Amino acid sequence: MEIGISTFMEASPHPVTGKAISHAERLRNGIEEIVLADQVGLDVYAVGEHHRADYAASAPAVLLAAAASRTKNIRLSSAVTVLSSDDPVRVYQAFSTLDGISNGRAEIMAGRGSFIESFPLFGHSLDDYDELFTEKLELLLAIRESEKVTWRGGHRPAIDNRGVYPRSVQEPLPVWIGTGGNPESAVRAGMMGLPVVFAIIGGMPERFAPLVNLYKQSAIRAGHDPRKLQIATHSHGFIADTTEEAANTFFPYTQAQMNTIGRERGWPHYDREAFDAARGLRGSLYVGDPEYVAEKIVLLHKNLGLTRFFHHVDFGSMPHRDILRSIELLGTKVAPIVRKELARS
Repeated sequence: MEIGISTFMEASPHPVTGKAISHAERLRNGIEEIVLADQVGLDVYAVGEHHRADYAASAPAVLLAAAASRTKNIRLSSAVTVLSSDDPVRVYQAFSTLDGISNGRAEIMAGRGSFIESFPLFGHSLDDYDELFTEKLELLLAIRESEKVTWRGGHRPAIDNRGVYPRSVQEPLPVWIGTGGNPESAVRAGMMGLPVVFAIIGGMPERFAPLVNLYKQSAIRAGHDPRKLQIATHSHGFIADTTEEAANTFFPYTQAQMNTIGRERGWPHYDREAFDAARGLRGSLYVGDPEYVAEKIVLLHKNLGLTRFFHHVDFGSMPHRDILRSIELLGTKVAPIVRKELARS
């Protein structure tokens, strides 16, 4: 199983001081984090697209390209590319360029996004939310399959036998489907035979097992080889030398961010009791010392049959030094334990 990092390059205010890191500094710190992840042997680093003041990563491909020339092995992905509000031609061109710079390490994680700021920003209607994604995913897949494209849809001008360049080093360029747990998304990914990423940020991860089964069944019905399917999850977490240190360090930032988003979405107040419940063995927070986090990841693999795990460390504007330490422990301590345990099964 591959193990990696996902981030949105958070730049939200500090929960105590109220000061926020500048976008420029957060982006520079992000490159340093990607370089470290590569050095400690992690498999993938994914940057999510957002268009808000509290996130710095509105252009993941640019950031990943900056890190590509300073890394050797780590795969570089979006998490997600909000495909509904973007142009698939430009998405392919950006990530095929990244693929060339990195010599075949680029990936696209396509999704509809959990935030909606990009829709009015780029002139799209939320009334077309589902239709936009379906149509643009179709075009993106057509572009990656063929140098010359002929295509017509309802939300973008037609393309008549035009070439899209540069072509990717990888053929085809990997495209994953990112979803927060929508059954239709699981079915779509399965029918297309595309790898899928489930964002699990609440509840018990084992409850996603029916969605995983739905994904696999849809793929089998569409004639895809179930042995080739790839399944990933994305969950928040933090690793420190002791579980107590990890929990006490991570809680204030988690609480601040959960309550900020919660006020927008009508969630109940997030408190320490909810946090401690979520970091239990069957919970969705991967917070603790290396041995405990590894135990949770192994359990997740057992319950869902994962091929990849994304650990989202940068939550609530964690200090850069703490993010670096958590990445280091994930690569040098957690990943070896997980790989050893899975090799036994």
